[in-house]
This record gives sequence, C-alpha cells and structure tokens, in this order.
Amino acid sequence: MDGRPLDHAELTALRMRFDDDIAYLQIHRPDANNAINDRLIAEFGWALDACETRAKIVVVEGLPEVFCFGADFAELQASFDGGGVPQQNPGPLYDVWRRLATGPYVSIAHVRGKANAGGIGFVAACDIVLADSAAVFSLSELLFGLMPACVLPFLVRRIGFARANAMTLSTQPVAVQVAREWGLVDAYEDNSDNLLRKHLLRLRRLNKTSVARYKRYMSAIETSIGTAEPLALAANRDVFSDVENLQRISRYVKTGQFPWEGAA
Repeated sequence: MDGRPLDHAELTALRMRFDDDIAYLQIHRPDANNAINDRLIAEFGWALDACETRAKIVVVEGLPEVFCFGADFAELQASFDGGGVPQQNPGPLYDVWRRLATGPYVSIAHVRGKANAGGIGFVAACDIVLADSAAVFSLSELLFGLMPACVLPFLVRRIGFARANAMTLSTQPVAVQVAREWGLVDAYEDNSDNLLRKHLLRLRRLNKTSVARYKRYMSAIETSIGTAEPLALAANRDVFSDVENLQRISRYVKTGQFPWEGAA
C-alpha cells in the first residue's frame, strides 16, 4: 500500500456494498482461507472511513465455510524465508477492531463456518454477533508459540477473563451453542441470512445520531480497549519477532505439520 486513498474499484481483499445506510463488508480472500494481511487491514480502514458518515449499520461477513482464519501464515513464511524477521505493526488491525467496537454505527459480525485467531478479533469487536449453526470459534495461537495479544482485550470485554483465558489455553474449537452460552454469539440459526434480515429490520428503525451518541457514551464508561492497547501491541510484536515462532510457522506452511509433529 502506498498511503494514498483507495478507490472503491481497487478493493481486492474486501467486498463492500451499501443498501441505503447499511454497509456490508465481506472479507474475500478465498485463495488464502480468508486470512488477514496488510492489504485487507488497509482496505478495512478505508471502508470504515466511508462508513463513518454513510452507515448506520455495518455488517462484517466472511465466506460460507470460513469467516476469517487469522493471520496470513503464507505471507509471514514468504517474508521470513526471504530475508529474516518480518517487521510487524499490529496497530492498524487493532485500530480496525477498535473502530468496529466504538464507531458511530451498529456493528454486526455475521459468522458462517470457521472463525479462528484474528478472526475472533473481528467477532469480539462487533456490537452484535449472529451465526449459523455450523459456526465454530477457536484461538490456535499458542500451538505456534504465539498468543492472541490484540484479540484478548476485545474478547475479555465480551465474554470475561476466565472464559477468554480458557479459550486461549485450550486452543480447542468452541461450537456455536457454547459460544452462545458464553456470550460470544448473540443468536444463531440454521439459516443465518434470515436471522440477519430479522435483526436488520429492527435495527433500521434506529436513528444514526442516537446510535453515535450512545456508542460515544459506552466508549467513555468502558475504557478497557484503550487501556490495554499499548500492552497488546507490545506483546504482539514480541511473539511475531521470535525466530523460533517464525520457524514453526514456516515449517507448517511448507509441510502442513504442526510444531509437535515430526522433527523440530
């Protein structure tokens, strides 16, 4: 990215469309398992700029089988194998999640299929989470020596410290039924498109000015995201600059073997 403003036609990792004052932002990297890379983050930032004034509701979606699978390990592997430790800047992604949590619109995560690692950041940052009955949620980072440092402030805010801690340490997928019990998901149905439509019919009645005022108020009384940011960014840089972690990632991308499988 060269720093200039994006044109709508230049979006390649994100699909955006407006239906009156509802913005639909679809993560669309099917060849990369809907993983997060710098391009996707930049396009999200551009799209949220447009949503500031145009949108009363922002719907974040993925693909039918995978919502978002976290960091793009293939890009990390290529960068690492091509010349050493990649320079991580987690700030822009944290800012995208902060804007979903605090922006002057109702943010909805519409989750189908798998949400893993950084994908959970998009989920936990949104005001309302709707899912289909096949959705699963997981934090796999510790398997590679990493940690969901930037995800956790948003996840703890949504489901509490103990459950976020258990989800991180277990690395096990959480079914949608359990995610609903924990408060990570607000509602789910077999036909999540229909579920989304029902919610939008109600939310459309809200006034944008009132929504923006309410979101400002909630951000003022619940300050954990801002307070945690410096620690989260520092921890993220620490684990993604660890050469042993990057070697694990590189080996996994090239061989498909997890860190505990075969020779180190």
